[in-house]
Amino acid sequence: MLCLCLYIPVHISERIEFEYFESDSLPAQLKSLFKLSLFLPSQEFDSYRKWRKKIVKAGDKDLDGQLDFEEFVHYLRDHEKKLRLVFKSLDKKNDGRIDSQEIMQSLRDLGVHISEEQAEKILKSMDKNGTMTIDWNEWRDYHLLHPADNIPEIILYWKHSTIFDVGESLMVPDEFTAEEKKTGMWWRHLVAGGGAGAVSRTCTAPLDRLKVLMQVHASRSNTMGIAGGFAQMIREGGVRSLWRGNGINVLKIAPESAIKFMAYEQIKRLIGSNQETLGILERLVAGSLAGAIAQSSIYPMEVLKTRLALGRTGQYSGIMDCAKHIFKKEGLTAFYKGYIPNVLGIIPYAGIDLAVYETLKNWWLQRFATDSADPGVFVLLACGTMSSTCGQLASYPLALVRTRMQAQAASQEGSPQMTMTGLFRHIVRTEGAIGLYRGLTPNFMKVIPAVSISYVVYENLKITLGVQSR
Repeated sequence: MLCLCLYIPVHISERIEFEYFESDSLPAQLKSLFKLSLFLPSQEFDSYRKWRKKIVKAGDKDLDGQLDFEEFVHYLRDHEKKLRLVFKSLDKKNDGRIDSQEIMQSLRDLGVHISEEQAEKILKSMDKNGTMTIDWNEWRDYHLLHPADNIPEIILYWKHSTIFDVGESLMVPDEFTAEEKKTGMWWRHLVAGGGAGAVSRTCTAPLDRLKVLMQVHASRSNTMGIAGGFAQMIREGGVRSLWRGNGINVLKIAPESAIKFMAYEQIKRLIGSNQETLGILERLVAGSLAGAIAQSSIYPMEVLKTRLALGRTGQYSGIMDCAKHIFKKEGLTAFYKGYIPNVLGIIPYAGIDLAVYETLKNWWLQRFATDSADPGVFVLLACGTMSSTCGQLASYPLALVRTRMQAQAASQEGSPQMTMTGLFRHIVRTEGAIGLYRGLTPNFMKVIPAVSISYVVYENLKITLGVQSR
Protein backbone atom coordinates (compact mmCIF):
# COMPACT_ATOMS: atom_id res chain seq x y z
CA MET A 1 0.00 0.00 0.00
CA LEU A 2 1.26 3.46 -0.91
CA CYS A 3 0.61 6.57 1.12
CA LEU A 4 0.88 9.71 -1.01
CA CYS A 5 0.67 13.33 0.01
CA LEU A 6 -0.32 15.48 -2.97
CA TYR A 7 -0.97 19.20 -3.18
CA ILE A 8 -3.73 20.16 -5.59
CA PRO A 9 -3.66 23.81 -6.73
CA VAL A 10 -6.98 25.61 -6.34
CA HIS A 11 -8.13 29.14 -7.10
CA ILE A 12 -7.50 30.37 -3.56
CA SER A 13 -3.97 31.12 -2.41
CA GLU A 14 -3.71 28.20 0.04
CA ARG A 15 -2.67 24.70 -0.98
CA ILE A 16 -5.05 21.95 0.09
CA GLU A 17 -3.42 18.66 1.12
CA PHE A 18 -5.10 15.35 0.29
CA GLU A 19 -3.92 12.10 1.83
CA TYR A 20 -4.61 9.28 -0.56
CA PHE A 21 -4.21 5.57 0.21
CA GLU A 22 -3.87 3.44 -2.90
CA SER A 23 -5.27 -0.09 -2.96
CA ASP A 24 -6.52 -1.36 -6.29
CA SER A 25 -7.92 1.69 -8.06
CA LEU A 26 -8.38 5.42 -7.84
CA PRO A 27 -11.07 6.71 -5.44
CA ALA A 28 -14.18 7.91 -7.19
CA GLN A 29 -13.89 11.48 -5.93
CA LEU A 30 -10.51 11.88 -7.67
CA LYS A 31 -11.40 10.31 -11.00
CA SER A 32 -12.77 13.61 -12.29
CA LEU A 33 -9.35 15.22 -11.87
CA PHE A 34 -7.52 14.95 -15.18
CA LYS A 35 -4.15 16.39 -14.11
CA LEU A 36 -2.53 16.97 -10.76
CA SER A 37 0.43 19.21 -10.00
CA LEU A 38 2.95 18.06 -7.40
CA PHE A 39 4.46 20.61 -5.03
CA LEU A 40 7.48 19.92 -2.85
CA PRO A 41 9.21 21.99 -0.15
CA SER A 42 11.79 24.37 -1.59
CA GLN A 43 14.74 22.47 -0.10
CA GLU A 44 13.74 19.40 -2.15
CA PHE A 45 13.32 21.29 -5.41
CA ASP A 46 16.61 20.14 -6.99
CA SER A 47 15.81 16.50 -6.29
CA TYR A 48 12.30 17.02 -7.63
CA ARG A 49 13.53 18.43 -10.96
CA LYS A 50 15.68 15.35 -11.57
CA TRP A 51 12.87 13.07 -10.41
CA ARG A 52 10.29 14.82 -12.61
CA LYS A 53 12.51 14.44 -15.69
CA LYS A 54 12.95 10.74 -15.01
CA ILE A 55 9.39 9.76 -14.17
CA VAL A 56 7.91 11.58 -17.15
CA LYS A 57 10.20 9.41 -19.30
CA ALA A 58 9.61 6.20 -17.32
CA GLY A 59 5.97 6.56 -16.34
CA ASP A 60 4.33 8.42 -19.23
CA LYS A 61 2.23 5.59 -20.65
CA ASP A 62 0.22 7.64 -23.14
CA LEU A 63 3.34 9.44 -24.41
CA ASP A 64 1.81 12.89 -24.10
CA GLY A 65 4.90 14.33 -22.41
CA GLN A 66 3.04 14.88 -19.11
CA LEU A 67 2.26 12.72 -16.09
CA ASP A 68 -1.35 12.34 -15.03
CA PHE A 69 -2.44 10.95 -11.67
CA GLU A 70 -2.96 7.33 -12.74
CA GLU A 71 0.46 7.28 -14.43
CA PHE A 72 1.97 8.76 -11.29
CA VAL A 73 0.46 6.09 -9.04
CA HIS A 74 1.53 3.32 -11.44
CA TYR A 75 5.07 4.65 -11.46
CA LEU A 76 5.27 4.84 -7.66
CA ARG A 77 3.91 1.30 -7.25
CA ASP A 78 6.54 -0.01 -9.67
CA HIS A 79 9.20 2.16 -8.06
CA GLU A 80 8.45 0.74 -4.61
CA LYS A 81 8.88 -2.82 -5.89
CA LYS A 82 12.35 -1.94 -7.18
CA LEU A 83 13.24 -0.29 -3.89
CA ARG A 84 12.14 -3.43 -2.00
CA LEU A 85 14.43 -5.60 -4.14
CA VAL A 86 17.39 -3.28 -3.60
CA PHE A 87 16.72 -3.18 0.16
CA LYS A 88 16.71 -6.98 0.33
CA SER A 89 19.96 -7.19 -1.64
CA LEU A 90 21.63 -4.76 0.80
CA ASP A 91 20.26 -6.53 3.89
CA LYS A 92 22.97 -9.22 4.06
CA LYS A 93 21.92 -10.40 7.56
CA ASN A 94 18.22 -10.67 6.60
CA ASP A 95 17.22 -8.90 9.81
CA GLY A 96 15.15 -6.18 8.18
CA ARG A 97 17.74 -3.49 8.86
CA ILE A 98 20.79 -2.12 7.03
CA ASP A 99 23.88 -1.09 9.01
CA SER A 100 27.13 0.61 8.00
CA GLN A 101 28.98 -2.68 7.44
CA GLU A 102 26.30 -3.88 5.00
CA ILE A 103 26.52 -0.60 3.08
CA MET A 104 30.32 -0.90 2.88
CA GLN A 105 30.10 -4.53 1.71
CA SER A 106 27.45 -3.80 -0.94
CA LEU A 107 29.45 -0.92 -2.40
CA ARG A 108 32.64 -3.00 -2.24
CA ASP A 109 30.88 -5.65 -4.36
CA LEU A 110 30.35 -2.91 -6.96
CA GLY A 111 34.02 -1.89 -6.84
CA VAL A 112 33.36 1.27 -4.77
CA HIS A 113 35.41 1.36 -1.58
CA ILE A 114 34.36 3.72 1.20
CA SER A 115 35.40 4.15 4.83
CA GLU A 116 33.18 3.34 7.81
CA GLU A 117 32.89 7.06 8.51
CA GLN A 118 31.54 7.64 4.98
CA ALA A 119 29.11 4.73 5.41
CA GLU A 120 27.85 6.27 8.65
CA LYS A 121 27.25 9.57 6.85
CA ILE A 122 25.07 7.70 4.36
CA LEU A 123 23.17 6.12 7.27
CA LYS A 124 22.62 9.45 9.04
CA SER A 125 21.08 10.95 5.89
CA MET A 126 18.32 8.30 6.01
CA ASP A 127 18.13 7.41 9.72
CA LYS A 128 15.18 9.16 11.36
CA ASN A 129 15.19 7.57 14.83
CA GLY A 130 18.92 7.73 15.62
CA THR A 131 19.51 3.96 15.75
CA MET A 132 22.30 4.11 13.09
CA THR A 133 20.44 1.45 11.13
CA ILE A 134 17.88 1.81 8.34
CA ASP A 135 14.64 -0.15 8.31
CA TRP A 136 12.38 -0.58 5.29
CA ASN A 137 10.19 2.43 6.07
CA GLU A 138 13.18 4.77 6.38
CA TRP A 139 14.70 3.38 3.17
CA ARG A 140 11.44 3.77 1.23
CA ASP A 141 10.65 7.25 2.53
CA TYR A 142 14.11 8.51 1.60
CA HIS A 143 14.29 6.97 -1.86
CA LEU A 144 10.71 6.98 -3.11
CA LEU A 145 11.08 10.31 -4.89
CA HIS A 146 14.83 9.97 -5.41
CA PRO A 147 16.17 9.73 -8.98
CA ALA A 148 18.55 6.81 -8.27
CA ASP A 149 16.50 3.66 -7.62
CA ASN A 150 19.18 1.01 -8.11
CA ILE A 151 22.81 0.98 -7.01
CA PRO A 152 23.95 -0.81 -10.23
CA GLU A 153 23.07 2.44 -12.06
CA ILE A 154 26.73 3.27 -11.38
CA ILE A 155 27.62 0.48 -13.82
CA LEU A 156 25.35 1.92 -16.52
CA TYR A 157 26.96 5.33 -16.33
CA TRP A 158 30.58 4.28 -15.82
CA LYS A 159 31.09 1.65 -18.54
CA HIS A 160 34.36 2.31 -20.34
CA SER A 161 35.77 -0.64 -22.24
CA THR A 162 33.02 -0.70 -24.88
CA ILE A 163 33.08 3.08 -25.12
CA PHE A 164 36.79 3.87 -25.20
CA ASP A 165 38.71 2.07 -27.94
CA VAL A 166 42.31 3.23 -28.27
CA GLY A 167 43.45 0.41 -30.54
CA GLU A 168 44.65 -1.79 -27.68
CA SER A 169 42.90 -5.06 -26.84
CA LEU A 170 43.82 -5.43 -23.18
CA MET A 171 40.96 -3.73 -21.33
CA VAL A 172 38.82 -5.61 -18.81
CA PRO A 173 35.34 -6.34 -20.27
CA ASP A 174 32.31 -4.38 -19.15
CA GLU A 175 29.96 -5.39 -16.37
CA PHE A 176 26.32 -5.66 -17.45
CA THR A 177 23.33 -5.57 -15.14
CA ALA A 178 20.94 -8.52 -14.84
CA GLU A 179 18.28 -6.46 -16.61
CA GLU A 180 20.57 -5.78 -19.59
CA LYS A 181 21.39 -9.47 -19.89
CA LYS A 182 17.74 -10.46 -19.66
CA THR A 183 16.54 -7.94 -22.25
CA GLY A 184 19.42 -8.54 -24.67
CA MET A 185 20.77 -4.99 -24.32
CA TRP A 186 24.26 -6.39 -23.64
CA TRP A 187 24.83 -7.53 -27.22
CA ARG A 188 23.62 -4.16 -28.54
CA HIS A 189 26.22 -2.48 -26.32
CA LEU A 190 28.89 -4.80 -27.71
CA VAL A 191 27.83 -4.15 -31.32
CA ALA A 192 27.80 -0.39 -30.69
CA GLY A 193 31.22 -0.65 -29.05
CA GLY A 194 32.58 -2.70 -31.95
CA GLY A 195 31.32 -0.19 -34.51
CA ALA A 196 32.75 2.71 -32.50
CA GLY A 197 36.09 0.90 -32.29
CA ALA A 198 36.16 0.32 -36.04
CA VAL A 199 35.59 4.01 -36.77
CA SER A 200 38.08 5.27 -34.18
CA ARG A 201 40.79 2.82 -35.29
CA THR A 202 40.30 3.81 -38.91
CA CYS A 203 40.54 7.51 -38.07
CA THR A 204 43.74 7.03 -36.04
CA ALA A 205 45.29 4.31 -38.27
CA PRO A 206 48.10 6.58 -39.63
CA LEU A 207 49.35 7.21 -36.09
CA ASP A 208 49.11 3.50 -35.31
CA ARG A 209 51.15 2.53 -38.36
CA LEU A 210 53.74 5.20 -37.53
CA LYS A 211 54.01 3.75 -34.02
CA VAL A 212 54.74 0.26 -35.43
CA LEU A 213 57.40 1.63 -37.81
CA MET A 214 59.09 3.53 -34.98
CA GLN A 215 58.96 0.51 -32.67
CA VAL A 216 60.75 -1.66 -35.24
CA HIS A 217 63.01 0.69 -37.22
CA ALA A 218 63.78 3.67 -34.96
CA SER A 219 67.13 3.56 -33.14
CA ARG A 220 69.99 5.84 -32.07
CA SER A 221 71.29 5.91 -35.63
CA ASN A 222 67.83 6.19 -37.18
CA THR A 223 66.01 8.89 -35.24
CA MET A 224 62.65 8.67 -36.98
CA GLY A 225 60.38 11.55 -35.94
CA ILE A 226 56.68 12.20 -36.41
CA ALA A 227 56.97 14.41 -39.51
CA GLY A 228 59.79 12.32 -40.99
CA GLY A 229 57.87 9.10 -40.45
CA PHE A 230 54.75 10.39 -42.19
CA ALA A 231 56.85 11.78 -45.06
CA GLN A 232 58.61 8.43 -45.46
CA MET A 233 55.31 6.49 -45.58
CA ILE A 234 53.78 8.85 -48.15
CA ARG A 235 56.94 8.85 -50.25
CA GLU A 236 57.09 5.05 -50.28
CA GLY A 237 53.43 4.25 -50.93
CA GLY A 238 51.34 7.40 -51.22
CA VAL A 239 48.65 8.67 -48.87
CA ARG A 240 46.79 5.35 -49.05
CA SER A 241 49.72 3.58 -47.41
CA LEU A 242 48.98 5.42 -44.15
CA TRP A 243 46.12 2.94 -43.62
CA ARG A 244 48.12 -0.20 -44.42
CA GLY A 245 47.21 -2.96 -41.95
CA ASN A 246 44.05 -1.20 -40.75
CA GLY A 247 41.72 -3.73 -42.40
CA ILE A 248 42.87 -6.64 -40.25
CA ASN A 249 42.96 -4.35 -37.20
CA VAL A 250 39.25 -3.63 -37.66
CA LEU A 251 38.32 -7.22 -38.56
CA LYS A 252 39.68 -8.61 -35.31
CA ILE A 253 37.43 -6.40 -33.13
CA ALA A 254 34.30 -8.56 -33.44
CA PRO A 255 35.75 -12.02 -32.68
CA GLU A 256 37.97 -10.71 -29.90
CA SER A 257 35.16 -8.79 -28.17
CA ALA A 258 32.77 -11.75 -28.38
CA ILE A 259 35.32 -14.30 -27.11
CA LYS A 260 36.50 -12.01 -24.31
CA PHE A 261 32.94 -11.28 -23.12
CA MET A 262 31.87 -14.94 -23.13
CA ALA A 263 35.09 -16.03 -21.39
CA TYR A 264 34.67 -13.28 -18.78
CA GLU A 265 31.12 -14.41 -17.95
CA GLN A 266 32.21 -18.05 -17.60
CA ILE A 267 35.22 -17.17 -15.43
CA LYS A 268 32.97 -15.10 -13.15
CA ARG A 269 30.92 -18.24 -12.52
CA LEU A 270 34.02 -20.40 -12.01
CA ILE A 271 35.45 -18.12 -9.31
CA GLY A 272 32.20 -18.62 -7.43
CA SER A 273 30.83 -15.11 -7.35
CA ASN A 274 27.05 -14.84 -7.11
CA GLN A 275 27.15 -11.06 -7.13
CA GLU A 276 25.85 -9.03 -10.05
CA THR A 277 29.20 -7.25 -10.12
CA LEU A 278 32.72 -8.19 -9.02
CA GLY A 279 35.21 -6.44 -6.78
CA ILE A 280 38.21 -4.80 -8.38
CA LEU A 281 40.61 -7.71 -7.68
CA GLU A 282 38.12 -10.27 -8.98
CA ARG A 283 37.56 -8.15 -12.07
CA LEU A 284 41.31 -7.98 -12.68
CA VAL A 285 41.72 -11.76 -12.39
CA ALA A 286 38.67 -12.57 -14.51
CA GLY A 287 39.45 -9.83 -17.03
CA SER A 288 43.10 -10.85 -17.42
CA LEU A 289 42.19 -14.51 -17.95
CA ALA A 290 39.45 -13.58 -20.42
CA GLY A 291 41.90 -11.31 -22.25
CA ALA A 292 44.47 -14.11 -22.44
CA ILE A 293 41.88 -16.50 -23.89
CA ALA A 294 40.71 -13.94 -26.45
CA GLN A 295 44.28 -13.03 -27.45
CA SER A 296 45.17 -16.71 -27.85
CA SER A 297 42.24 -17.12 -30.24
CA ILE A 298 42.93 -14.14 -32.49
CA TYR A 299 46.68 -13.69 -32.09
CA PRO A 300 47.55 -14.69 -35.70
CA MET A 301 45.56 -11.60 -36.76
CA GLU A 302 47.85 -9.46 -34.57
CA VAL A 303 50.91 -10.84 -36.39
CA LEU A 304 49.27 -10.22 -39.78
CA LYS A 305 48.48 -6.63 -38.78
CA THR A 306 52.13 -5.98 -37.86
CA ARG A 307 53.50 -7.59 -41.03
CA LEU A 308 51.08 -5.65 -43.25
CA ALA A 309 51.91 -2.36 -41.49
CA LEU A 310 55.64 -2.98 -42.03
CA GLY A 311 55.26 -4.30 -45.59
CA ARG A 312 56.46 -2.45 -48.64
CA THR A 313 54.13 -1.33 -51.42
CA GLY A 314 53.23 -4.35 -53.55
CA GLN A 315 54.80 -6.89 -51.18
CA TYR A 316 51.40 -8.39 -50.31
CA SER A 317 48.23 -8.24 -52.39
CA GLY A 318 46.02 -8.56 -49.30
CA ILE A 319 45.47 -10.27 -45.95
CA MET A 320 45.24 -13.81 -47.35
CA ASP A 321 48.33 -13.33 -49.52
CA CYS A 322 50.28 -12.17 -46.45
CA ALA A 323 49.07 -15.18 -44.44
CA LYS A 324 50.07 -17.61 -47.23
CA HIS A 325 53.49 -15.97 -47.55
CA ILE A 326 54.19 -16.28 -43.80
CA PHE A 327 52.96 -19.89 -43.62
CA LYS A 328 54.95 -20.99 -46.67
CA LYS A 329 58.27 -19.40 -45.60
CA GLU A 330 58.13 -19.55 -41.80
CA GLY A 331 55.59 -22.18 -40.81
CA LEU A 332 52.64 -22.15 -38.42
CA THR A 333 54.68 -21.08 -35.39
CA ALA A 334 55.34 -17.69 -37.02
CA PHE A 335 51.72 -16.72 -36.31
CA TYR A 336 52.49 -16.79 -32.58
CA LYS A 337 55.72 -14.79 -32.51
CA GLY A 338 55.66 -12.37 -29.58
CA TYR A 339 52.77 -14.21 -27.91
CA ILE A 340 54.41 -14.42 -24.46
CA PRO A 341 55.18 -10.69 -24.03
CA ASN A 342 51.71 -9.93 -25.40
CA VAL A 343 49.98 -12.07 -22.77
CA LEU A 344 52.28 -10.79 -20.03
CA GLY A 345 51.36 -7.23 -21.03
CA ILE A 346 47.69 -7.87 -20.27
CA ILE A 347 48.23 -7.84 -16.49
CA PRO A 348 49.98 -4.45 -16.10
CA TYR A 349 47.76 -2.80 -18.72
CA ALA A 350 44.45 -4.12 -17.34
CA GLY A 351 45.55 -3.67 -13.73
CA ILE A 352 46.71 -0.07 -14.08
CA ASP A 353 43.82 0.90 -16.36
CA LEU A 354 41.26 -0.61 -13.99
CA ALA A 355 42.87 0.78 -10.83
CA VAL A 356 43.17 4.33 -12.19
CA TYR A 357 39.64 4.30 -13.60
CA GLU A 358 38.14 2.96 -10.36
CA THR A 359 40.14 5.45 -8.28
CA LEU A 360 38.93 8.38 -10.39
CA LYS A 361 35.38 7.02 -10.35
CA ASN A 362 35.33 6.60 -6.55
CA TRP A 363 36.81 10.07 -6.07
CA TRP A 364 34.12 11.63 -8.25
CA LEU A 365 31.29 9.66 -6.61
CA GLN A 366 32.42 10.60 -3.12
CA ARG A 367 33.06 14.25 -3.94
CA PHE A 368 30.38 15.20 -6.46
CA ALA A 369 27.66 12.51 -6.67
CA THR A 370 24.57 13.67 -4.82
CA ASP A 371 21.37 12.74 -6.64
CA SER A 372 22.80 10.70 -9.51
CA ALA A 373 25.78 8.51 -10.40
CA ASP A 374 25.89 10.07 -13.87
CA PRO A 375 29.23 11.92 -14.20
CA GLY A 376 28.57 13.50 -17.60
CA VAL A 377 30.46 13.20 -20.87
CA PHE A 378 33.56 15.22 -20.06
CA VAL A 379 34.27 13.42 -16.78
CA LEU A 380 33.95 10.04 -18.52
CA LEU A 381 36.26 11.12 -21.34
CA ALA A 382 38.85 12.44 -18.91
CA CYS A 383 38.78 9.31 -16.72
CA GLY A 384 38.91 6.98 -19.73
CA THR A 385 41.78 8.88 -21.32
CA MET A 386 43.86 9.03 -18.14
CA SER A 387 43.34 5.38 -17.20
CA SER A 388 44.11 4.14 -20.72
CA THR A 389 47.23 6.32 -20.95
CA CYS A 390 48.55 5.03 -17.62
CA GLY A 391 47.84 1.43 -18.66
CA GLN A 392 49.71 1.85 -21.94
CA LEU A 393 52.64 3.50 -20.21
CA ALA A 394 52.98 0.54 -17.81
CA SER A 395 52.81 -2.16 -20.49
CA TYR A 396 54.57 -0.36 -23.37
CA PRO A 397 58.00 -2.09 -23.13
CA LEU A 398 56.28 -5.48 -23.44
CA ALA A 399 54.24 -4.19 -26.40
CA LEU A 400 57.41 -2.96 -28.13
CA VAL A 401 59.20 -6.31 -27.64
CA ARG A 402 56.10 -8.12 -28.92
CA THR A 403 56.05 -6.00 -32.09
CA ARG A 404 59.75 -6.56 -32.75
CA MET A 405 59.33 -10.31 -32.30
CA GLN A 406 56.38 -10.30 -34.69
CA ALA A 407 58.49 -8.40 -37.24
CA GLN A 408 61.76 -10.35 -36.84
CA ALA A 409 61.40 -12.69 -39.79
CA ALA A 410 60.35 -9.82 -42.03
CA SER A 411 63.34 -7.63 -41.16
CA GLN A 412 66.03 -10.19 -40.36
CA GLU A 413 65.56 -13.10 -42.78
CA GLY A 414 68.24 -15.74 -42.38
CA SER A 415 69.49 -14.42 -39.02
CA PRO A 416 68.80 -16.21 -35.71
CA GLN A 417 65.55 -15.25 -33.99
CA MET A 418 65.91 -13.49 -30.62
CA THR A 419 63.92 -14.52 -27.57
CA MET A 420 61.90 -12.12 -25.42
CA THR A 421 64.60 -11.77 -22.73
CA GLY A 422 67.30 -11.58 -25.41
CA LEU A 423 65.48 -8.71 -27.12
CA PHE A 424 65.06 -6.85 -23.82
CA ARG A 425 68.80 -7.11 -23.11
CA HIS A 426 69.70 -6.16 -26.68
CA ILE A 427 67.49 -3.05 -26.66
CA VAL A 428 68.72 -1.84 -23.27
CA ARG A 429 72.38 -2.50 -24.22
CA THR A 430 72.27 -0.80 -27.63
CA GLU A 431 69.65 1.94 -27.11
CA GLY A 432 69.34 2.37 -23.36
CA ALA A 433 66.11 2.26 -21.35
CA ILE A 434 64.60 4.89 -23.67
CA GLY A 435 64.73 2.33 -26.46
CA LEU A 436 61.90 0.42 -24.76
CA TYR A 437 59.64 3.41 -25.41
CA ARG A 438 60.24 3.96 -29.14
CA GLY A 439 56.98 5.06 -30.80
CA LEU A 440 55.39 6.18 -27.55
CA THR A 441 54.68 9.70 -28.82
CA PRO A 442 52.37 8.75 -31.74
CA ASN A 443 50.82 6.14 -29.47
CA PHE A 444 49.84 8.81 -26.94
CA MET A 445 48.85 11.25 -29.69
CA LYS A 446 46.09 8.91 -30.81
CA VAL A 447 44.55 8.37 -27.33
CA ILE A 448 42.46 11.57 -27.06
CA PRO A 449 41.08 11.49 -30.64
CA ALA A 450 40.45 7.73 -30.39
CA VAL A 451 38.55 8.06 -27.11
CA SER A 452 36.55 11.07 -28.34
CA ILE A 453 35.63 9.50 -31.70
CA SER A 454 34.68 6.14 -30.18
CA TYR A 455 32.46 7.86 -27.59
CA VAL A 456 30.57 9.96 -30.17
CA VAL A 457 30.10 7.00 -32.54
CA TYR A 458 29.09 4.73 -29.65
CA GLU A 459 26.37 7.12 -28.48
CA ASN A 460 24.95 7.46 -32.00
CA LEU A 461 25.04 3.71 -32.64
CA LYS A 462 23.22 3.13 -29.34
CA ILE A 463 20.36 5.29 -30.59
CA THR A 464 20.29 3.43 -33.93
CA LEU A 465 20.25 0.04 -32.19
CA GLY A 466 17.61 1.11 -29.68
CA VAL A 467 19.82 0.83 -26.61
CA GLN A 468 18.07 2.33 -23.61
CA SER A 469 19.98 5.13 -21.90
CA ARG A 470 19.23 6.71 -18.56
